[in-house]
Amino acid sequence: MATEVRVPTLGESVTEATIGKWLKQTGDAVKADEPLVELETDKVSMEVPSPADGVLQEIIAAEGETVGVDALLASLGEGGGKEAVSAAPAAPVIAEGDGGSSGGSKLIDVIAPSAGESVTEAEVGQWHVAVGDTLAVDDPIVELETDKAAMDVPAASAGTLAEILAQTGTVIAPGDVIGRISVGGASAAAASQPAAASSAVAAPSSVASASPAASKMMAENKLDSNQVEGTGKHGQVLKGDVIAALENNAASPAPAPVPTAVRPASSADDEVREERVRMTRLRQTIARRLKDAQNTAAMLTTFNEVDMGPVMELRKSYKDLFEKKHGVKLGFMGFFTKAVCHALKEIPAVNAEVDGTDLVYKNYAHIGVAVGTDKGLVVPVVRDADQMSIAEIEQEIGRLGRAARDGKLGMDDMQGGTFTISNGGVYGSLMSTPILNAPQSGILGMHKIEERPVVRNGQVTTAMMMYLALSYDHRIVDGKEAVTFLVRVKESLEDPQRLVLDL
Repeated sequence: MATEVRVPTLGESVTEATIGKWLKQTGDAVKADEPLVELETDKVSMEVPSPADGVLQEIIAAEGETVGVDALLASLGEGGGKEAVSAAPAAPVIAEGDGGSSGGSKLIDVIAPSAGESVTEAEVGQWHVAVGDTLAVDDPIVELETDKAAMDVPAASAGTLAEILAQTGTVIAPGDVIGRISVGGASAAAASQPAAASSAVAAPSSVASASPAASKMMAENKLDSNQVEGTGKHGQVLKGDVIAALENNAASPAPAPVPTAVRPASSADDEVREERVRMTRLRQTIARRLKDAQNTAAMLTTFNEVDMGPVMELRKSYKDLFEKKHGVKLGFMGFFTKAVCHALKEIPAVNAEVDGTDLVYKNYAHIGVAVGTDKGLVVPVVRDADQMSIAEIEQEIGRLGRAARDGKLGMDDMQGGTFTISNGGVYGSLMSTPILNAPQSGILGMHKIEERPVVRNGQVTTAMMMYLALSYDHRIVDGKEAVTFLVRVKESLEDPQRLVLDL
């Protein structure tokens, strides 16, 4: 009897997801709770585990396809590895190439997989390997980018990359041959030469080792590849390398005097130095949500500053003991989260939200902590932070931060926040006006700590100061409430004993 694998609940406001990558292939044996497939929503990536032990019989939803909640993804069967025909290819299709074999080797075509019903083309992104590199099964070969998602094409067979047929920036369709792998021979590169001669995409070495923008710029300036030193991966020539080479040539003595004017400005010259990159799905969602927050809420920001000396002294005195006992470093976020929870109890409007003509007050504090990742900003949530100790808060923030950077945040980790803290200080920000994380009514911006002169009891001294910024929705939070909230956070941080005594 087959066991169905379906799309799990994705969260309150998420109704669909994109199939990212199948972690198992048809015929593979799987165990219960073993990850089967990665789903990508506009908020987070998540893995769908196997509901039972068995064999992956059929893959219903292909990589790149958009599916709704409870949609059928695959089916599991019992027993040995009997394969069933997939309704749509979930992994790159491979076929024996026409290049024949040489010395016991054969060529395997790497074919662009289907990326869903509505996706008819993709752009070749970065090649992760170069011709001649050795590949193991499932090693990522190249990244393909569509208007819905980016996906890595894995190696379906162990061997050597014999040929690259579609360079970075090339637009291809599902089913196109984008490369070839040599399997079973000692000289894979030699076996690919006949196919390379007939390929319209293959290019001279000067172009094959350069990015599209760099190739164009080299051609316009009549530069050969041996005149430009590539600094990219595997020695790839980037547009910055070409610019540097041109500047070096300009600085070299010329046989005839030349005008001292700078490079003439022209739209063509500017275009060569530009790079157009499609926004990722996550970045598009971030842009839409932030703009919606500006259009909907009556946002206002109030500022204050806090002397971080007391907290820094407390950390210095107890950080080693704290880490030894709790297994996590004592940072600033634990203090700030606790201070925010105390202030929210006194000023509940900052912890509320507007729902039509109603005001919804939250009798709990789920604190979102903004985390920057290479894919964009995500905001995992520390649930019931008001009921946690500083140690528990630090442990949970550490777990969420690691999961965010590894792309392993679940939907439960992202839902239900009532207030957000954003720490721009880790990047050196002195002051900012953070944008609300809708539908929340408040967000606290932390900034860098620096020693500044202050006046105390008529005397000028120095202190370790930080600017605080509270952006709030003026539809529900009055100015007096916002200022009072920020003052309470300041008081708690300048006198940390208040956090311990719940004052």
